[in-house]
Amino acid sequence: MTTKNYHELLKDRIYIGGADDIHDVMKNEKVDVAYDLRAEAPKEESPYNRVHSPIVDDADQQDVSVKKSIDHVVNAYNEGKNVYFHCQGGSNRTGTVAIGTLLALGKAKTIEEAEGIAKTARPKINVKPEMKETLKRIYPNA
Repeated sequence: MTTKNYHELLKDRIYIGGADDIHDVMKNEKVDVAYDLRAEAPKEESPYNRVHSPIVDDADQQDVSVKKSIDHVVNAYNEGKNVYFHCQGGSNRTGTVAIGTLLALGKAKTIEEAEGIAKTARPKINVKPEMKETLKRIYPNA
């Protein structure tokens, strides 16, 4: 039995992890599109449907890029697609988009609840304070 380093955020539909997990998730799951959240993502062609949706780590006021990445995932999900998204290690940017996705889809009512669900799915999620502030601006009622 192989160990999966990626995780299921929403059963059979949304998967999250790190950059190194992309080949495994594409081989093992029926993923239609993968969103690469890394600003430092490679530019070469990819053998899978990869969309570059960069979020710069440690940059102030990442609201626009975070919201855009969440919207990409939610739109693909609403179109019936199976989605994988990742940053480099799968903890900060991936966690941020996971929390926002759960809020946008109505799977959680608060940022804290969404973070709990995301961490249950992928325990290594560790969203930095500036990204939580971004989420608070995007979802002021959460």
